[in-house]
Amino acid sequence: MRVLIEVLHIVAGLLAAMVIASLAAWSYRRATNDIWLVATVAMVAVVVMGIGPLRRAYAADRARLHGNEEAARDD
Repeated sequence: MRVLIEVLHIVAGLLAAMVIASLAAWSYRRATNDIWLVATVAMVAVVVMGIGPLRRAYAADRARLHGNEEAARDD
């Protein structure tokens, strides 16, 4: 379940970046290429920053499935 939540966070970040970039590109057409370049870099950063929490969530879910409740805690 934690993995699903983390994936949804990443998807929400990507969608937010796409919406902001598309609105910015629409409002200032002369800089469309630059806006999408910055948005692409931001989307890559969202994915890279989401890898750590995703790995921790996977480890916690896996520990819970194998019955190791101590390793699955978020303390």
